[in-house]
Amino acid sequence: MALPTLLDIEASGFGRGSYPIEIGIARADGSCCAFLIQPLEEWTHWDAKAELLHGISRARLEREGYPLRHVARWLNDELHEIGIAYSDSWGYDNTWLSLLFHHAGMLPAFRLEALRRLLNEEQMAMWSDVKESTIDRGNIRRHRAGDDARLLQLTYARTLELTASND
Repeated sequence: MALPTLLDIEASGFGRGSYPIEIGIARADGSCCAFLIQPLEEWTHWDAKAELLHGISRARLEREGYPLRHVARWLNDELHEIGIAYSDSWGYDNTWLSLLFHHAGMLPAFRLEALRRLLNEEQMAMWSDVKESTIDRGNIRRHRAGDDARLLQLTYARTLELTASND
């Protein structure tokens, strides 16, 4: 079964002034990859509660993060052929992705769509329970972009299996 490519973004916080700090994807073959993003000097918003969730400090981003153009180029290289990736938090992720590409001076070579567009009513109804059981069964580190993208992909695959077995 070919899986959809999932994209997840961790951020400095939520709302006005927030920015992407890590972008990860889970590829159709199930492999995943993520990059920390070096914040621009003018990106000053930092939410300590968000840091508690993802465990990434601003100092670490400044030390280990990749420049925006590098991350934008990587995303385009990864996603231009398939042309689409899916997100469970489209409103936030699309905003942060647009911010990344704008400041990188590039255009995305793919589009980001809401994951719910792939789900039927039965899948949506079971999503939360299946996601929680996937977390419990797997060794998934939450609130890191690559692992969260993979969690979404595994949850999608499991809901697809369960709905197929109900037919």
